[in-house]
Amino acid sequence: MAGKNAGGLYKGKKRWERKAKPGGEPRRPPARRERRHNEHALLFGWHSVKAALENPARRVHRLLATPNGARRLEEAGLTTRIQPEIVRPEAIDTLLSPDSVHQGLYAEVDPLPAPALDEIPAGVILVLDQVTDPHNFGAIVRSAAAFDVKAIVTTARHSPEATGVLAKSASGGLEHVPIVLVQNLARAMGEMKDAGIQLVGLAEEGGVDLADASLRSPLALVVGAEGKGLRQLTRETCDLLARVDLPGAIKSLNVSNATAIALHIISRAVR
Repeated sequence: MAGKNAGGLYKGKKRWERKAKPGGEPRRPPARRERRHNEHALLFGWHSVKAALENPARRVHRLLATPNGARRLEEAGLTTRIQPEIVRPEAIDTLLSPDSVHQGLYAEVDPLPAPALDEIPAGVILVLDQVTDPHNFGAIVRSAAAFDVKAIVTTARHSPEATGVLAKSASGGLEHVPIVLVQNLARAMGEMKDAGIQLVGLAEEGGVDLADASLRSPLALVVGAEGKGLRQLTRETCDLLARVDLPGAIKSLNVSNATAIALHIISRAVR
C-alpha cells in the first residue's frame, strides 16, 4: 500500500541534523517528551486485563490483583503466564485516577506491535482524524473489534495514548485491532487511495446516505473529531462524503456511536 515514509520517516536528514554547531559537531535533537506508545501501557479492569492475558503477543511485566480479582483470574485459567501480586484495592487506587473503576485488576504491559501502513490486510480500515477523547477513541476500538476492522490509522500527535482509560473503554478491543500511527494523515490517505482503497468520509453534510452509497472493499471509513468533524484537507482526500440518516428527532450522535452504526452499514454492504 504505502512506502516507508507513510509512517512519518524522513527521506533525508532531519531538520536538527542539517546544520552543525560551531566547531563542526552536529546539533542534538530537540528535547521532547516521550509518549507512552514507547513505554509500558497501563491496563485496568476485567475485560482489558483478561484480554491482554489471553493474547500471546502481549508482554505483561506486572500484574496486581485484589483477592477477588485474583480469584476471577484463577477461575478463568489466566494466572499461568504471570502470577499476580495480591494487594488491597487501595494499592491499585493510588496508581490510577480517582474515577477509575479497576475491578481489582491492574497490569503494566508492553504496547502491541503495529503493522506498517502497507502491511494492513485487505478489508475495512478506520481512519481517525484528531479523535482525541480517550473514552470516544476506546469505544471506537471496541466497535472496530466487533466489526472485524483490520486496523485503525491515526496521527501520532493528535491521538490519545493506547493505555488507561482508552484501554478500559475499548473493553479488550486493543488486543484485536492494531493502531497504526502516521505523521501526516492526508499523505497516508493518499497512499491508501493509490493502493485502491475507497476512502469514505463520515460527515453530517455528506451528499449521500451511507446506506445508499456505492461501497466496495477494501474500504477506509474516515471519521473526524466530535464537534469539529473532518478537517478540510481530510475531506478533500476522501473519495466521497456520506452521512447517516436517522429517523428520530435527534439527527446526530456522538462520534463513537455514529462510527458503530457506520461500521454496521459497511459490514453489510461489502461482506
